[in-house]
Amino acid sequence: MGVAAHECGHALQHQQAYAPLTWRMASTGLVGFASQAVYILPIIGWFTHLLAPMLILLCFGWAIIMLFNLITLPVEFDASARAKRVLAEMGLMRTQEETQAVSGVLDAAAFTYVAAFITSLSYLLYYFLIMSGRRN
Repeated sequence: MGVAAHECGHALQHQQAYAPLTWRMASTGLVGFASQAVYILPIIGWFTHLLAPMLILLCFGWAIIMLFNLITLPVEFDASARAKRVLAEMGLMRTQEETQAVSGVLDAAAFTYVAAFITSLSYLLYYFLIMSGRRN
């Protein structure tokens, strides 16, 4: 019920032209390209011995992915907040246990996006530090 309401929250975001959702949707093509590039570039760099240019491109790729994940955070948290509010207003969560269960599921799902953001930020910092010559 909570997940279905969350997805309805996204439908409401579409209806209301929620800005972060619009930005996220507009960037999917670029992010898809960057997601493929960050896996191919190290292989190309290894075989061509052009490691420095590949590190720069990797940093750009991970920066694009990290920004996409950052934009995704308000989209997902807002959809969950809308879901909780609508379910409560409609009286579909009858007990405190149901309310806590729905909240727990939606919060856990939202934090997967926090984990994705932290992961992409970590990769960006990792490659940036290698590029800058700081391996420690």
